[in-house]
Amino acid sequence: MTAQKHVAVLMGGWSAERPVSLVTGRGCAQALRDEGFKVSEIDVGRDVADVLSHLKPDVCFNALHGQWGEDGCIQGLLEVLGIPYTHSGLLASAVAMHKERAKAVFRTAGLPVVGSIVVSRHEAAKGQVMKPPYVIKPVNQGSSVGVFIIRQGDNRPPSELTSSDWHLGEEVMVEEYVPGRELTVAVMNGKALGVTDIVPKTEFYDFDAKYAPGGSVHVIPAKIHKTAYDQALDIAERAHAALGCRGVSRTDLRYDTTKGEPGRMVILEVNTQPGMTPTSLVPEQAAFNGISYGALCRWIVEDASCER
Repeated sequence: MTAQKHVAVLMGGWSAERPVSLVTGRGCAQALRDEGFKVSEIDVGRDVADVLSHLKPDVCFNALHGQWGEDGCIQGLLEVLGIPYTHSGLLASAVAMHKERAKAVFRTAGLPVVGSIVVSRHEAAKGQVMKPPYVIKPVNQGSSVGVFIIRQGDNRPPSELTSSDWHLGEEVMVEEYVPGRELTVAVMNGKALGVTDIVPKTEFYDFDAKYAPGGSVHVIPAKIHKTAYDQALDIAERAHAALGCRGVSRTDLRYDTTKGEPGRMVILEVNTQPGMTPTSLVPEQAAFNGISYGALCRWIVEDASCER
């Protein structure tokens, strides 16, 4: 019986995305209670193995974002403990989290990516390491944390890269900037749910645009050429499969229409732990397909397993 299944919702942690994870986790926990599950909310610390060994849940709902929760670390721990868990397994999580290594997989699968290099943050701060415009981003973070756009005419990269407060890793990825629209596609059980056109109120789809109420407008279905729409669905499904993702993932793309439609479509990254906050994209796409927030959370739990 569902009411007898004990779900531990893992949230928080200590990554740069902790605040988002807490909102995701609390929302999912309440939805699962409403669906009849027994739920324990765990703000994950470094004693999480001891906490779970004492709690003995039937399933862990992984609502962590960023390092340690999204990069294979918690997945490996749950495998050792033998507790079924949600979303992608260790290998897919680790590869997807490292943006440059994920691109290597995408290239092998024949998916369209843009040119990029990985350099130290200090090297990126010294001067132009690529012809502008280009983007600098941490190689293994999410939620657009630490992302900068370097445009033609900019004198030098931002000073934040060498700040003593920088805590986003020593390596950054520098990649070609693609003008145009920000699209995203959720994949559930290997099937794309739809294409959302994200219209941010800020310069680009940064942290505030993603999570602040009214920070962006989500248009679903995206009003783009049918050929491009179908291409976005196909790319997301193929990327999900190429990485070996499980459960729900979300693929972010750029769509360049400067030369008209259908335009140029490129994949940016795959999120193996997509946000489930009130302003998140996956719940919107699920609702577009007639799947309620509660039903989505229930399906994710029922899909949980080890050896993913």
